[in-house]
Amino acid sequence: MGIEGETPETVVTSTIIQRSEDIKLKKSLCLNGTHSIPFDFEKDLRINMHLSLDQHPNGMRFSVFDSKGDMLATNEYFSIGGGFVVNKDTTILHGENVYYKESFYAPKVDNGYTHPVVELEGRQSQDMISAALPFSTAADLMKLCKTKNLSIAEVVMLNELQWRDYDTIIKDALSIWEVMNDSIKRGCTSTNDPILPGRIKLKRRAPGLYKNLFRGIYGLTYTNNQLGMKNMIDVETVGDEEVAFSLSKTDKDRAMDLLRRSSKSARANFLSHVDYLSVYAIAVNEENAAGGRVVTAPTNGAAGIIPAVLKYYLEFYSNDPIKDTLTFLFTASAIGMLYKRGASISAAEMGCQGEVGVACSMSAAGFAAVMGASLKQVENAAEIGMEHNLGLTCDPVDGLVQIPCIERNALGAVKAVTAAQLALNGDGSHVVTLDQVIETMRQTGADMALKYRETSLGGLAVNVPLC
Repeated sequence: MGIEGETPETVVTSTIIQRSEDIKLKKSLCLNGTHSIPFDFEKDLRINMHLSLDQHPNGMRFSVFDSKGDMLATNEYFSIGGGFVVNKDTTILHGENVYYKESFYAPKVDNGYTHPVVELEGRQSQDMISAALPFSTAADLMKLCKTKNLSIAEVVMLNELQWRDYDTIIKDALSIWEVMNDSIKRGCTSTNDPILPGRIKLKRRAPGLYKNLFRGIYGLTYTNNQLGMKNMIDVETVGDEEVAFSLSKTDKDRAMDLLRRSSKSARANFLSHVDYLSVYAIAVNEENAAGGRVVTAPTNGAAGIIPAVLKYYLEFYSNDPIKDTLTFLFTASAIGMLYKRGASISAAEMGCQGEVGVACSMSAAGFAAVMGASLKQVENAAEIGMEHNLGLTCDPVDGLVQIPCIERNALGAVKAVTAAQLALNGDGSHVVTLDQVIETMRQTGADMALKYRETSLGGLAVNVPLC
C-alpha cells in the first residue's frame, strides 16, 4: 500500500486485503498512486529466509528498472521496530527521537560504528538544535525531574514545545488515543470475518468476550449463605432435608461427591478488571492481525497493551480524561524512548521482550503516573514491568502476529497494572533500577538464539502443527 502512495493514517483498511489480491492477480502496481508499473508478485518479490543484511535483520532491498530491464537505482531499507524505517545513510541512530538529544548534529558512535548525520526533509534546522530538557537514560530523566520539579509528562511536553505549538501537540496526542480507542471498539464489535487471515484459521475472540462481559456473566453470583460453614461440610440431600454423609461411604466416594457437585458460582467481580484489560488488548491485536488500523505502541506486535491499560483507567478511574490521557501517553513515551535508545524495540533483535516487555513497562509507568505515583514509584513500575518479561522469546506460529501474540498482549496489560500496583504499594525504593533492567534486556537479546527472534524457526513456531 505504501508503494501505491497510501499512508497508515489515511488508508482505507477495509480495502487492503482485496487490493493486495488485485495486485497479485493483475500483476501491476499503481506507483505512488499516479501510474501503473508491471509487478509480478511471484517473481518480483523475493523472500530470502537465509540472508540477513548487515545493518538490521529486518531488511529489504528495492531495485528499480526501466522499460528495457536496465537497473536505474537500488537501495536497502530496514524496519527496526516502532514504525521506524531507516537505511545505511540515515543519520539518526536507529531512528531515535532527535528532540531528546542534547546536540542533534553531534554524530553518535556505538560499538565502533559511526552513524553519520544528515538533514531531515521538511524540518527546519532550528527545530533540531537542542531539546529544552535533554535526557538519554532513566537516571538523567529522574535527576531532571527532581531538579526542575517536573513530572515525566511535563518534561516530555516542554520538549515537544520546542518544535510544535501547544494546540498541535494536544490535537495529535488525542488523535493517537482516538485511533487506539477506535481499534478497541472495532475489535470488540466486529461482526464480519470471524476468522483471522492466514493458515492458522484463528477465530476472533474479542467480540464474544466483550458480549459476555457486558451480559453480566462475570458478575458476583455468590449469596451470603453460600459463604457459611455449612457449605464447607459434606452433606447430601434427602427430600427437602440436608443430612450428613452416610458412614457407609468411603473417603474416596465423599471426595468425589465433594469435587463433582455442581457449582452455581461464576467468577467474583474482583477479577473483572482482568476481563476488561484482556478483551481490550485482544481486540486491538485481532484488528492488527486482520489488517485494521492500530497505533504502533511501541510496535504492532504489542499494540494492544497501552490502549488496553489506558482504556481501563479512563473507564473506571479517570475524572479528567484529557489530562489523564496526555499524562499517560507522555509518560509512557518517555519510557519507550529509553528502551529505544538503550536497547531496541525490535523483536528481530531483542525477542518479544523488546515488544510486549517494553509495552508492559511503558504502560506500567503510565498507569502509575495517572494513579498519582511519585517519581520513584513510576520508575519502579516501569522497571517491574520489564524485569518480569526478560528473556521473552518471539516465535510466532507460521510467522503471523497471532499465536502467541494476541493472548500475550492480554497478559502484558494485566502484568502492567500489577506492576504499577506493586510500585504504588511501596515507597518507591527498589534494588533494580530502570537503567539496569534496560541494559539487562539488551544483553539478553544479544545472547538470544536467532530462532527466538522473530524468525519462526524455533519455539511454538515449530511445535504447533498447522493441520
